[in-house]
This record gives sequence, C-alpha cells and structure tokens, in this order.
Amino acid sequence: MAPTKMERSAAEKRQKTDEKDAERALKALRAHVLAGAELSCVWVPDEQTRDARELVRSRLDVGEKMTAVKSQIRCLLKRRRVGKPEEEARAWSKAHVEWLGELAKGGQLGAGTREGLATLLRQLKALEGEEKVLDAAINKLSETERYKVSVEELTEWVGVGLLVAMVFLTEMGDLKRFRNRRQVGAYLGLAPTSYESGEKDDCKGHITHQGSERLRKVLCQATWARVRGAGPEREAYERIVSRNPKHKKIAVVATMRKLGIRLWHAAMGAQGRQKA
Repeated sequence: MAPTKMERSAAEKRQKTDEKDAERALKALRAHVLAGAELSCVWVPDEQTRDARELVRSRLDVGEKMTAVKSQIRCLLKRRRVGKPEEEARAWSKAHVEWLGELAKGGQLGAGTREGLATLLRQLKALEGEEKVLDAAINKLSETERYKVSVEELTEWVGVGLLVAMVFLTEMGDLKRFRNRRQVGAYLGLAPTSYESGEKDDCKGHITHQGSERLRKVLCQATWARVRGAGPEREAYERIVSRNPKHKKIAVVATMRKLGIRLWHAAMGAQGRQKA
C-alpha cells in the first residue's frame, strides 16, 4: 500500500505523528481484510530497474553539481566586477575555461579571489571527468538487451538524446503497468489538479507534481528543443500561447505531457517488436 495516498482530513494533516500514522494504516488494512475496502497500491520496481536508476540518477546528480559550480564562478566574477572580454568565445567553451584559468593565476584579482576561483575550476574539472565516466557507463547499459531497442526508438525523436531516453525508461519502469495515456500523464505529474464541490464547476489548478521530478526535468529540456524547431510541437505550443499569452508555462506543460505520452507509445511499440 502507499501510505502517502491514504485519505486524510484537514485536521489529520495538521496532527501527524508516527503513532497516528500507524493507527491509520492499521484501520485501512483491517477495512481491506474484513470489508474489501480498496487500498492505494504502490508499484515496487525490480532489482534491475533499481540498479539502472542508481547509475542514471548519479549522472543527473553530477550534471546538477556542475551547474551549481558554474553558477558559483559567475557569481564570484560578478562580485568582483570582472566581465568577459568582448572577443571571448561563448560561455564554458574551451577558450572561456582557459581565460578563467589565466584569471586564477594572474594578478588581476586578489589572492583570496584567485584561490576561490582556482578551487571552483578544480571542482568543475573533476566533475567533468566524472561526467565522462558515467556517460560511458550509461552508453554501455543502453546497449544491453533490456534497453537497446527502446533506446534506438526513442533517440529517433528530435530533442531526445541517450540520457533523456535512459532517464525515461528507468524512471518509468515497467511500461505495461500503464493502461492508457491518462495514467501516463498522472504518473508524470503533469495532470492538473481539480476541485469540484456541489454546484461549483470543476476548477483546474496547477499540475499535481506526482511521480519523478527528474523525469519532468528532462522532458522539459526535450520539449524546449522540439518547440524551438519546426514541427507539430511548435505549432501546438504557439496555438496554446495564442489563447493565453501571459501563461506560456501552460503551453510548455501541455507539450511536455504530449511528448511523455508519445515516448511511452514509442517505447511500448519497440518492446512489442522486440518480442515478436
């Protein structure tokens, strides 16, 4: 059973203790055994899925740490009012990193600032090394029989690279447990909340944010890559934006949901062809 999905009153949400949670779970189990009351179940991933998730999540974690270090470097230079030379290449290119290294060794900055910049650059270099190691491991995992066909199918889609495909497959787990697109959208946390009481119309709110936050993040990245290009996603995005220009996030979320459902259909079809 899924304890987080058990029904609770407003008062019970404010009075939460381990003892009360245990008593509530016991009552739910007793009602299920004696009266057949429905329990909210949770899917438990198999050992292979959990093992693959550890690898893919480690790669995402390294990416987040690299982003944080780069942000620290930008903030450090901003505090010291150091701007990039006009002829400097794009951010975080090889030339840009070399320029940062020269700053850490030169006399333009104070001794303390130079040491702070140098340690951040060393951290960034170490993380880049870890990123390459994990990318190689994920590439090897994607070549296994469990993922090969599905990955080849998903990476055919614009904006979906190897990492996005592996995040999708490992976080979704057993694709057959979803019966329709509504269940997929709900699992992705991209379904809107609703409130309807008595004669009050059904009010739609923000998305539920259920499921994997990591999966929503990579779907958002893939969606922006598809929206910037030419295709049905861009047309759908612009159509939704035209209705409500002040709320472009609604269009992004709708496009993310559509992409997630399409990837589910594609992966299911690839697995079906593999077994056939």
